[in-house]
Amino acid sequence: MLPLPPFEWAEPASLDELLALLATHGRDALIVAGGTDAVPNLKHRLHEPRVVVSTARVPELQGIVCDADGLQLGAGVTLAALARDERVARAHPALTRAAGLVAGPQLRAMGTVGGNLCLDTRCTYYNQTYFWRAALGFCLKNSGTVCHVVPAGKRCVAAHSSDLAPVLIALGATLAVAGPSGARTMPVDAFFVADGIHNNVLQPGEVVTRVHVPAEAQAYACGYQKLRPRAAIDFPMLSVAFAVKMNGVVKDARLVVSAIAARPRVVTGVDALLRGGPLDAPAIEAVAQLAARQCHPLINVPYDAEWRKAMVPVYVRRAAREALGLPPVEEAN
Repeated sequence: MLPLPPFEWAEPASLDELLALLATHGRDALIVAGGTDAVPNLKHRLHEPRVVVSTARVPELQGIVCDADGLQLGAGVTLAALARDERVARAHPALTRAAGLVAGPQLRAMGTVGGNLCLDTRCTYYNQTYFWRAALGFCLKNSGTVCHVVPAGKRCVAAHSSDLAPVLIALGATLAVAGPSGARTMPVDAFFVADGIHNNVLQPGEVVTRVHVPAEAQAYACGYQKLRPRAAIDFPMLSVAFAVKMNGVVKDARLVVSAIAARPRVVTGVDALLRGGPLDAPAIEAVAQLAARQCHPLINVPYDAEWRKAMVPVYVRRAAREALGLPPVEEAN
């Protein structure tokens, strides 16, 4: 059994108290929501904070609101609550599907919207015990100087593994951040950066507070597909979100492929390829091949990279058919 490192525990009861604690402790503090990812990382000594700050009792981070402005999700809303919310399921079924595909029921009962968006990136050479990593000389992401995935590379390529992020990006969602300099909002896509060491724009002392899916997103049909070795618990080896707005023909389309790099990849050229035409089998195949040309999985997760690449067009087809309400076509994984 791996023990936790020693740390102080703080449980603020308001957003102001949370921000004050983060301002006081700076980089010595680690935010924990449900702890489903943070606690294993602590046991592996991937983080060794002096203070662990829980968000569990902060009321400003709670609540699901569906109104004329769209959908508002508090960062502290659990994935289980999101997955079973009937209002969200009616407006954005792909979002509840994505939440329901995270890990298993026990972890969804603890894991949160904000925590899922802020997941630390994952890598074969990073998510290991201290003993294992030390024997290898550590890595670029933690205490080392070499990326074992891309030895000549100067940037960490640990993989992004949030299930909610691809769907939220495809739906044009924004998120709100609070910190010592005040509040700011941004598209979910702009929240992530292509750096596996720290793959989001959060600065010390900042915390995600809410996610907003605009009302106009309800005009989009969306599908979400996830490839993983064990359907009950595992992180994605590949995840695909496809959103399309149609009125007889395609008016707009977005495709996001994730779990292959440090940030979700928005596949370029999809809207130009589809706009004004039908979303039929040849169109779906064209999008699938476009994604295959742009997406290049690495050995940053412990599964064959070439096989994951071969699965990109397969899962794009499945996500597109799901968005259209069509049954899946049987294809070999």
